[in-house]
Amino acid sequence: MRILLLDDDAFMLELLADMVAALGEHTVVRETDGRRALIELRLRPPQLVICDLSMPVMDGIDFLRLAAAQQYRGSVVLLSGVDNAVLKTAARLAEAQGLAILDACAKPMSIEALEALLARAAAATGNLGK
Repeated sequence: MRILLLDDDAFMLELLADMVAALGEHTVVRETDGRRALIELRLRPPQLVICDLSMPVMDGIDFLRLAAAQQYRGSVVLLSGVDNAVLKTAARLAEAQGLAILDACAKPMSIEALEALLARAAAATGNLGK
């Protein structure tokens, strides 16, 4: 599966990438800038995006709004250290814009939670053509 990780924290990107690698053969693209991530989304759409909400320049909400405008059809997981109510509200907003939100998770994510989300994303990818 092709996975795009978007987080302004380089340590968090490496941690997530290592966790994904431990869970199987996946192509992982890391971005720290939402603008570059949108280009990646358009040129080589991933099956799954894991996106932080709190980032400078372009926050996760803006990224998701623009991803929806580009008609991104893969799955999305929101990941953030913000208050849980804010995280859930962001997920509802993104769903209202037509994005397939698998979950909204607090940082740090456990490898067990990530494994379950990868399985859900793989199942959703299999259902895209049906």
